[in-house]
Amino acid sequence: MTEEHHRVLKIFKFKRVIIPVILGLGVVSYLVFRNFDPAPFYNIQWSYHSAIWLTVAVLMMATRDVAYMYRIRLLTDKQLTWRRSFDVIMLWEFASSVTPSVVGGSAAALYIVNREGISAGRSTAIVMITALMDELFYITMVPIVFILAGSSSLFTSESSYLFMNTQLGIEGVFILGYLFILVLTSIITYGVFIKPRGFKWILLRIFKLPYLRKWRHQAGEAGDDLITTSKEMRGKPFIFWARVYLSTFFSWTARFWVVNFLIMSITPVGQHFLIYARQLIMWVILLISPTPGSSGLAEFLFSDFLGDFIPVGLTVALALLWRMVSYYPYIFIGAIVLPNWIKRVYSKKEG
Repeated sequence: MTEEHHRVLKIFKFKRVIIPVILGLGVVSYLVFRNFDPAPFYNIQWSYHSAIWLTVAVLMMATRDVAYMYRIRLLTDKQLTWRRSFDVIMLWEFASSVTPSVVGGSAAALYIVNREGISAGRSTAIVMITALMDELFYITMVPIVFILAGSSSLFTSESSYLFMNTQLGIEGVFILGYLFILVLTSIITYGVFIKPRGFKWILLRIFKLPYLRKWRHQAGEAGDDLITTSKEMRGKPFIFWARVYLSTFFSWTARFWVVNFLIMSITPVGQHFLIYARQLIMWVILLISPTPGSSGLAEFLFSDFLGDFIPVGLTVALALLWRMVSYYPYIFIGAIVLPNWIKRVYSKKEG
């Protein structure tokens, strides 16, 4: 096996898998010890409605994965079958779950897609366009959320975060994060669809500066990736991009609606869109999480942002249930898929 193979497989080592599990359960245990009140459990009327909404929440996660599988089939011009698309998405999510959110699973994703027989150039384009579509979904949804929900309803948390020696509230962190995503997406869009070679030239000129020179090689590689992506993706018809964006929209929307249905399993919900909107705000903070799969921070933010909609004393329990539905399954499914996937792609290569 190649050096690249061993480097990527380090992501899937047992210690990387167990760390996010311990972090997540540790934070939940702390919050339970500090805030948990068993009394409200006695007031919950468990019924078949609870089972229905829990089932719907799980189906939302399945919908998310199917939408992702559809998207990657589109981006590979259906070179991947549904079965192979399932393996790719599960391993991609697995890699994202066991690496810090600020790093993401892009390096592993590039390797996984390439091992499925997709050329290196097209694999680079697929991973880059996938990230671009995710950011585009966020950029387009935030203005809609602000118009319909209003900022006063979105920023109710009193938590603050230290950023570059400056203490910022939730609104400040969100504004900085949104502007960063907007600028980065605009730059990548310009580089991919308008002037890829010109953008690489500008990038190399910038990284000639003395304090940036040590990253000039990486900047050159990023420029090459943009050029490759541009060659692969320019000229695609409008209907292609519409389908790619819609599959992105459905995958993210299904992911966010999981929380709505979990809350509905224990209590009536009258502000569905506000719950959805607050998750968009949560997401920008989770993007910069230094922990694997945002473990620990995700459970804390869930209680902080969505506690208003949950009966007192049940927030922590529901946060754990949310992670059990939307996060931990990818670790276990990925661990099951990985050995068979390695056997398949390498036997195919040798054959």
